[in-house]
Amino acid sequence: MRVPVVRHSSLRRRALRRRLLWTGGETLVSVGVVLLLLVVHQLWWTNREAREGAEREVRALEREWDGSGGGGGVGGGGGGTGAADSPTAVDRGTSAESGTTVPSASPERSSGSPRPDWSRAYAILTIPRLHLRVPVAEGISKGRVLNKGYVGHYPGTGQPGRAGNFALAGHRNTHGEPFRYINRLRPKDTVQVETRSAVYTYAVDATLPQTSAGDGGVIRPVPRSTVHPAHGYTDPGYYLTLTTCTPEYTSKYRLVVWGRLISMRPR
Repeated sequence: MRVPVVRHSSLRRRALRRRLLWTGGETLVSVGVVLLLLVVHQLWWTNREAREGAEREVRALEREWDGSGGGGGVGGGGGGTGAADSPTAVDRGTSAESGTTVPSASPERSSGSPRPDWSRAYAILTIPRLHLRVPVAEGISKGRVLNKGYVGHYPGTGQPGRAGNFALAGHRNTHGEPFRYINRLRPKDTVQVETRSAVYTYAVDATLPQTSAGDGGVIRPVPRSTVHPAHGYTDPGYYLTLTTCTPEYTSKYRLVVWGRLISMRPR
């Protein structure tokens, strides 16, 4: 009977293949665990952390305003939220469309308003249909504003209650995702913007489901899409614009919701 001869080179090759397969398997498992942790961090932890921070900021603003007697501004751009945005600092007019009392345009005061505080929120955005109440801060920087779960004010656009366009941006996914469901807003839904001195109520007019990320027309003083010219306004007014990314979990396009100011009241 012949005894089979096993060459050492064959044994070494088999052992090497086993080691490679084992190492490859371990690497794949490790990569999978890391990816899973990253997904959990992005989809769960950033939301939890940002929402808690945003809620703390809302409570801090409310405490500050309730104890301030309505004077001075917390901060903000393009006029802030101090004396210039007070109901006593603007004339009042009547909307021809709604019959409600709204402020008419008046010049910003060149003095007497506090310097904006760029380090924190200066208003609170409330959307009853979405059960949403979040702080508004100046700028659309991810690190300083949006990733905190805040809504960001586009620099250079109008301020609450002022003639022009008060334009805001917010995350649709991760980091608190305050604007995740703004596609659910319908005409006549209300959106409130609260500052130290007043509460401004806007009514949703229309939604532009998708436009280019570079469509700057949607945040102009008279908002109108440059990509889809049939969407937007033609006359000056008191507008609110909400923008976020679409489709979900991408940043390729923008979803836009527009509204008009229908009332204001002292806080």
